[in-house]
Amino acid sequence: MKAVRVHSYGKRPSVDEVPEPRVTGPLDVLVQVGAAGLCRTDLHIVEGQWAEKSGVQLPYTIGHENAGWVREVGSAVTNVAAGDAVILHPLVTCGLCRPCRSGDDVHCENSRFPGIDSDGGMAEYLLTSARSVVKLADGLEPAAVAALADAGLTAYHAVRKAVPLLYPGTTCVVIGAGGLGHIGVQCLLAMTAARVVVVDPNPAARELARSLGAHEVTDRTDHLVDSAHVVLDFVGEQGAEKVGLTLTRRAGSYFVIGYGGTVDIPTIDLISTERNIIGNLVGSYNDLDELMTLAAQGKVTLHTRTYPLTAVNEAMDDLEAGRLQGRGILVP
Repeated sequence: MKAVRVHSYGKRPSVDEVPEPRVTGPLDVLVQVGAAGLCRTDLHIVEGQWAEKSGVQLPYTIGHENAGWVREVGSAVTNVAAGDAVILHPLVTCGLCRPCRSGDDVHCENSRFPGIDSDGGMAEYLLTSARSVVKLADGLEPAAVAALADAGLTAYHAVRKAVPLLYPGTTCVVIGAGGLGHIGVQCLLAMTAARVVVVDPNPAARELARSLGAHEVTDRTDHLVDSAHVVLDFVGEQGAEKVGLTLTRRAGSYFVIGYGGTVDIPTIDLISTERNIIGNLVGSYNDLDELMTLAAQGKVTLHTRTYPLTAVNEAMDDLEAGRLQGRGILVP
């Protein structure tokens, strides 16, 4: 099968022929990939930012936002069958550790993260687990939802954590209306009564946020200092992390979702204003299941551009150069 493989850091991946994965365990699920989302994390992987954290051996197949159709299942799988359309939770989890048993499977003590620390889904087939597959509702196609497996899940997870803080009359500032941010805006509007203010320097991203229903869209932040009950920073680098916390009011919360930069603040400023800094990874299986309900209801949709799998480097160029609005989707 064809797969997008990273051979060395600092160099773009290549599309290689590799053996198809095989079902060997009772809970294995082999998925024919219908679509794989392109994430900025994939750029960071290629740059080598994840090398130490993941410990993955090169070469390997990237791609952690995946959806498709079940091709084959192990002997103990009962929740899906061959032919079912599914989206994949990005982690393969054990189900036995304390985090898994409490529903916090994103912190599973024995997890794998296909596309990060093992072979992922920018390929024709991906081997995952019965615990990772969410069956799609009728009418949802893999290419339309694939990026919700990480970008959407991460955005939903952050919004869901912020919901108790966003009672009617509050303000939420969203930094970045790109691949994650435009999903976060939709989740905020579907799940809260807060005033949603979007900040983005890109005119096309601002127009997208406006079309989604954001209450205010701007490329400036000076008038927003000390204004927000919650800030959702979907950028986390390139200067966004320098202003994110300043936009929160006293006792406000700065949610860091995008990454790459450094948050640096005197501790006296934190304790004197009781501001909060909250990190966000991907969400749980239940988060993904809930997000698919919003997608089936038409309350969350992806703004996408589709590329063939063999055009992965063109897609990466577009993402890196800011030409890609919304989310890039690779179709094998």
